[in-house]
Amino acid sequence: MTTSISVQKNIPLAAYTTLKIGGEARFFVRAETERQVIEAFNFADENEFEIFILGGGSNVLISDQGFDGLVLQIALKGIETDNNLVTARAGEDWDAFCALCARESRAGVECLSGIPGFVGGTPVQNVGAYGQEVSESIAKVRVFDRKLKETLELSNADCKFAYRTSIFNTTERNRFIVLAVTFDLQKNVEPKIVYKDLLQYFGNEKPTLKQTREAVLEIRRAKSMVIDELDANSKSAGSFFKNPVVSREQYNLLSEKFAAQIPHFPVDEKTVKIPAAWLIEQSGFYKGFQKGNVGISSRHTLAIVNLGNGTANEVLELKDEIQKKVRERFDLLLAPEPIFVGF
Repeated sequence: MTTSISVQKNIPLAAYTTLKIGGEARFFVRAETERQVIEAFNFADENEFEIFILGGGSNVLISDQGFDGLVLQIALKGIETDNNLVTARAGEDWDAFCALCARESRAGVECLSGIPGFVGGTPVQNVGAYGQEVSESIAKVRVFDRKLKETLELSNADCKFAYRTSIFNTTERNRFIVLAVTFDLQKNVEPKIVYKDLLQYFGNEKPTLKQTREAVLEIRRAKSMVIDELDANSKSAGSFFKNPVVSREQYNLLSEKFAAQIPHFPVDEKTVKIPAAWLIEQSGFYKGFQKGNVGISSRHTLAIVNLGNGTANEVLELKDEIQKKVRERFDLLLAPEPIFVGF
């Protein structure tokens, strides 16, 4: 049986990531059609290779030894609209998609502008920023089911979205491969302005969706959270740690212990989020902190950056040090956001 995939060997992966770190993939396939995705999985199964799904490389740390299996880059392109429903294939650039929605006055992803990566990665982690999450606008997700060997459509409820989680990275990790995402994006409605930075930016103004997107990009650039080859801080995986979610009781105990009003954001009636950046700074780290060839962004303590010749092992050492100090001071474990590959 003929195949439409091109299998490459010993491909350096650093260039495919925003951290610019990582060894070689033993095998590499770029899939531009759903058929090629399925053929790549068949190739991996027939040869008993492990498989790693690569999107835009913005949320991964690949080991210095690389990946001894098949790296499959999902590069499906195309965007279709049906009234309020907009379907983007998994390989579409996320920020370009946000820009398109702003131009067409479609609300629902304006606060998520500037986040690097592909559309296919957004439902996996339930990507969120500035008071907005993709789960608020996702209608359904088209996937390839590795278990059933067929394509399916999962509803928003099927995905079981929660803070930075979904079935794609928890209960059904490695089962479903995102092929396309359909968003319900209402036209000509007000943007979501609930996050402190945006409230301060606009004051009493009522911005348009386009103005909101531009403000988010400006705020993110000030924190080096927009990929820019000229910015030394942009060789990062974005926010490296999740904001810890704790019970209100635990939060009150922490506040009493430190005799201070610890910054927090409500999640629901029983839990709150504590900013990981604040915890890091209170544990002895600071913007611009360096450890070998890696460090903390000079503009945002939540980002670990590659200072030029950084290695995955150096990133792990800094991650471990940060987690240890925060645990010692606050008895809280900072969970990393990036996916670790090849370790």
